Amino acid sequence: MKTEISLRDYLATRRSIPAFQMGEPGPDKATVEAMLTLASRVPDHGKLAPWRFIVYRGDDRARISAELARMAIAAKPDLSDEMIKVENARLTRTPVVVAVISTAAPHAKVPEWEQVLSAGAVCLNLVMAANAHGFSSNWLTEWYAFDEKAYPLLGIAPGEKVAGFIHIGTAQVPPTERPRPDLSEIVTWVGGQD
Repeated sequence: MKTEISLRDYLATRRSIPAFQMGEPGPDKATVEAMLTLASRVPDHGKLAPWRFIVYRGDDRARISAELARMAIAAKPDLSDEMIKVENARLTRTPVVVAVISTAAPHAKVPEWEQVLSAGAVCLNLVMAANAHGFSSNWLTEWYAFDEKAYPLLGIAPGEKVAGFIHIGTAQVPPTERPRPDLSEIVTWVGGQD
């Protein structure tokens, strides 16, 4: 039985699970669509929806991962056996991977930077939507997020950018806490603190 927690409690304890520490079960198509519906409810100046999703599921994840491995080996022929295994599993570490693609472009009224931020908000919303549906998630950008030679393989069009790959599955280990920044180091008060 799933326990409901408040949004405040969730945000106070939210943690990403490393992709390689997730496994089956993953969300089915209807659940992924429900997550994407929630993820798309973000601030979006001008209602441009300057982002889109690519969902990787099933056997195609292994095929794409193998191609990414070939690209990685071609770029670094001395890649260790351990790293070759990592490359061959890029999209198979979790049952579902969703690419959030930024389609930000110059606009007469909406700065491109705001469009990029909207895509980042989609990534975080998707992480939270996956968690709200009882799954674990991790927002990653790895080398192939920035290598345009990999874009055709991944279904990314020229001029688009990867805001993140959201890996979704079931945690195989409990989450652990990590150090967080001290507010005194990251907050500037203007006009007083009371």
